[in-house]
Amino acid sequence: MLAMPPTARPPRDPIRYPVEDFFATVAWYDASFSRDGRRVLVSGNPTGVFNVHAIAVDGGEPEALTASTTDATYAVCYFRTDDRVLFTADRGGDERHHLYVRELDGRVHDLTPGDALKAGFAGWSRTGDRFFVTTNERDARAFDVYAYEATGSAVDGYARTLLYRNDGAFRPAAVSPDGRFVALERSVGVSDADVYLYDGATGRTEHLTPHAGVVAHGVAGFDADGSGLYLTTDEASEFTHLDRIDLATRARTTVFAPPWDVLFAAVSPDGAHLAVGVNADARTELHLFALPSMRSVPAPAVPEASVTRVVFSDDGRLVAFYANASRAPGDLYVAAVATDAPPRRLTRSLDPRIDPADLVDGEVSRFASYDGLEVPGVLYLPHGASPDAPVPAVVRVHGGPGGQARIGWDPVAQYLVNHGYAVYDVNNRGSSGYGKSFYGLDVRRHGEADLGDVVAARGLLEGTRVVDPARVAVMGASYGGFLVLAALTQHPTAFAAGVDLFGPSSWLRTIESLPVWLGAQRDALLAKLGDPATDADRLRRVSPVFHADRIRRPLLVLQGANDPRVLQRESDEIVEAARANGVPVEYLVFPDEGHGFARRDNLLRGYGAVLAFLERYVRGG
Repeated sequence: MLAMPPTARPPRDPIRYPVEDFFATVAWYDASFSRDGRRVLVSGNPTGVFNVHAIAVDGGEPEALTASTTDATYAVCYFRTDDRVLFTADRGGDERHHLYVRELDGRVHDLTPGDALKAGFAGWSRTGDRFFVTTNERDARAFDVYAYEATGSAVDGYARTLLYRNDGAFRPAAVSPDGRFVALERSVGVSDADVYLYDGATGRTEHLTPHAGVVAHGVAGFDADGSGLYLTTDEASEFTHLDRIDLATRARTTVFAPPWDVLFAAVSPDGAHLAVGVNADARTELHLFALPSMRSVPAPAVPEASVTRVVFSDDGRLVAFYANASRAPGDLYVAAVATDAPPRRLTRSLDPRIDPADLVDGEVSRFASYDGLEVPGVLYLPHGASPDAPVPAVVRVHGGPGGQARIGWDPVAQYLVNHGYAVYDVNNRGSSGYGKSFYGLDVRRHGEADLGDVVAARGLLEGTRVVDPARVAVMGASYGGFLVLAALTQHPTAFAAGVDLFGPSSWLRTIESLPVWLGAQRDALLAKLGDPATDADRLRRVSPVFHADRIRRPLLVLQGANDPRVLQRESDEIVEAARANGVPVEYLVFPDEGHGFARRDNLLRGYGAVLAFLERYVRGG
């Protein structure tokens, strides 16, 4: 039943937009100010493939700095001393990203060459003469940290020095501005993680977060001068708060403890301000504090929107941020720090052919699950839905395990809703954002306890009285795709059809084939899902491929051929087995994608096929 009924809307007959219009909406990500604060470096896909762009702070059209027509290219940052640019790219979605520099003359140089490595950016030195890079070129299981000299060039090369040699037990999370310290994270178990500090001056690694019981600690970042380290922790709390460790005394203090999870924290380069994002019931609230007093000051904001990323200019005077809402994609804004002046909007992402009034707002709605547990989610109801004209619906399951459905721009949900489907994005037990107890309710119970919530979510849709209970499908990506397959095998008649995007069908094989660079994260995943060496019977019991003979409803499967997390064989086998049952099965493989979509042409093909499938087997029955 509904715990929070949807807000009544006046009747409206919306225009039905094709898939091209929804995914012609440009996606913008990442942000970095130029050294003079006049431009912001971003990633965007106006051509259909992500490339690096520069946008003037005063406004104007984005300038493309890379021109890939195949592989997605993502912005990292400007150099601190000139307009050279760092960016990353992989090959066909294989997740083996390299770090590149675009020189002032436009030439591109691979800073991390090799065929079997994965690299990433780890920050700048305070003076801008060095930048830090993680790479697993030495050992595929371990990321080392190098300092690169920023004075290099594509001609002379960029000299580098090893800062930290990793034995594989840790994940480098941040480097102090002077390059002396490397903050490290280590997963111990489910919701149990520690932070360590490597001191390059002594060569010692120190455990900063010894604790009893299950506590999750994470690195939020260093102070601007390297004097302190910020941590997120849920010690003695259901939700994560923000602590600071003074690196001179090792004194630890709690600086901000909201009643929800702290998502991120960012210190301005001048050390004057601290921005903190809070996950407040599936929306992001931004808080801004003056340092060191932690006095609250005006935070940049856009009415009815969530701020999803915050980046300060080098002088600390400006802040760039992204804001999005249900009917407004993530757009880039710039504002003066700690003032009430309205922000300047730099991008307009929504395709101009779409009238926002034809879209709908998502609303957090809760229901009592099979055992009485209150489960949240985000509900979208289409215009025109009524008890006299009930609509088909989709229960949508997020990825993870441990993800969260949130309020914000969701082109897939809006596309389906615009075509007359109610959508409920369920935050089944095991989802993040609702406390560590809720997060832990699916440990070694995945495909069972959480699946029960997915099936029970039908009751919320039926409780709206505007959904036809005979026409409810289930859809999910990644871990959500697994739950789709689990629903079709364990509850064969609960849903009218299933849509699986990149979902594993055999946990025995998926766990064994996880990329080696996950390192300690793989151990934490084993603790949550189960270890094939000791839990093979249970993993087999919940793996859909071993029970595919039970599938009785139509199935659509989408798969990336280069997926390093869910191998194509996972989808091949479930499709073959389901077809043997005589049920309708449609299968699309994308040869130039990995674990998800990076290219717009594939998005159009994939989600166009999703709607056609739902129209055929759910609306049409």
